[in-house]
Amino acid sequence: MPPKGKGGKGGAKAGGTTGGEPADKRAQTSKGGNAIKVRHILCEKHGKVMEAMERLKSGVRFSEVATQYSEDKARQGGDLGWMIRGSMVGPFQEAAFALPLSSIDKPVYTDPPVKTKFGYHIIMVEGRK
Repeated sequence: MPPKGKGGKGGAKAGGTTGGEPADKRAQTSKGGNAIKVRHILCEKHGKVMEAMERLKSGVRFSEVATQYSEDKARQGGDLGWMIRGSMVGPFQEAAFALPLSSIDKPVYTDPPVKTKFGYHIIMVEGRK
């Protein structure tokens, strides 16, 4: 009995404590929002996304750069609308949920662009719920 209690219960208790902490952190994260209103600029080629990045850095509105450079169906200002956690590809989702809220006029976006199987994304977040 003592070896079982020492190894089994101690291991389970330690595992339970460690397992509980990330769950608490996940709960706090999800309270901050499971959905985001997101815009992006998607370019297949790295060179093109870097041109778009330069335009953003020079002060051109995010929506204008998206309309001019983005290569997906969200070309109209790059608006993807409200996206829920789990509906985006991994690297895109991680980057998007890590961003603070911003606006088209004063965007806070991913720099460097995020690489996914679709290409290179410059992402900004306008809302969270």
